[in-house]
Amino acid sequence: MQRTVVCMYDGLGYDYFEQHPLPVMKSMAEAGMLKRGRAVFPTLTNANNISICCGASPAVHGVTTNSYFDEATGTAQFLEDPETILCPTIFQRYRQAGIGSALLTCKEKTLLLVGGDADVAVAAEAPSVEVIASYGSPPPMYSSEVNYWLWEIAIDLLRTRPDIGLIYVHTTDYPMHMWAPEEPESVDHLTRLDELLGQARECAPDTMFLITADHGMNAKNLCVDLRKTCSANGIDLRFCISPVADRLVKHHRGFGGVSYVYLNAESDRTVVREFLQQIKGVEEILGRDEAATRFDLKADRIGDFVVLADRYTVFGDLDGEKEVLPENYRNHGSMYEDDIPLIISGYQGEVPSSDQFAMNYDLTRWLIDRIEAGKGQSAC
Repeated sequence: MQRTVVCMYDGLGYDYFEQHPLPVMKSMAEAGMLKRGRAVFPTLTNANNISICCGASPAVHGVTTNSYFDEATGTAQFLEDPETILCPTIFQRYRQAGIGSALLTCKEKTLLLVGGDADVAVAAEAPSVEVIASYGSPPPMYSSEVNYWLWEIAIDLLRTRPDIGLIYVHTTDYPMHMWAPEEPESVDHLTRLDELLGQARECAPDTMFLITADHGMNAKNLCVDLRKTCSANGIDLRFCISPVADRLVKHHRGFGGVSYVYLNAESDRTVVREFLQQIKGVEEILGRDEAATRFDLKADRIGDFVVLADRYTVFGDLDGEKEVLPENYRNHGSMYEDDIPLIISGYQGEVPSSDQFAMNYDLTRWLIDRIEAGKGQSAC
């Protein structure tokens, strides 16, 4: 099995790829396969990262959110339990095939969800004593430098661990939240990431690279608290949750371009829908089954309604009903952040047709099919 690096650049929308020189990444794409693909909806990390890790859609693996409504307690909880994943991960498949794997991630939640079956598992947010001894303490989570630190570990593993056949690198999207593609800080960040990708390719020229993202990023100017807005108008919702919300709130405050809305009673459905449709920033309201069918989601893991924001709006918990956001506020979660690159580079066989790929997880579905070919199985 050809050694493979899966590069999951968190927040790398196609506009970042398109507007930057990125000489290494673009030369790899030109020599291999490049497709303008789509991220899973909602355009948030867990739903997409787990899709990529499983080579499957959320309807199969079951993860639709970064945080979920716990009906037993009536509260929002962070989704970090690996038992919520209903499909084998790529790390489990490599272990079953007798091939070593490594997960390198900035975010501890990724380690908790899928790191248990990796032979090497590193989270910059919660590094072990051994990792710090080998690579030094990671830079702050809210920095560009933490991504460089992660890639330097990947390069070291490529040089020193030939037993590791898969390296999965998951960066943080903090720089994309902070800076648009054309801003100098963004240019510096992606220039350095491209240099590190070049070093990885140079030290392991026989390695295949699969490159993609979990979502893009856009400027937003308005946040709406749907629950408070409904309540102020005499409509009581059981719960509203922003699926984008996770423990790292400094750069997005837990807001996102989608909301899962839960009803107190089925009889509330019509009045709630009619009111939500009037709220500025709401683009579309889908019932549970409609949303599950349209976006290939697991129906029992989303709200009674899935409320879609327009291009410039996010939803979340506020002190009041709405808030005008700062000019530099950037976020994701909506249908408008699903434009991402799909790249295959260095494959030793015949380069597959781009027609086989549409979603980010199609890259790893294709890889998993290579692993399972000898077993007469396929991806989930």
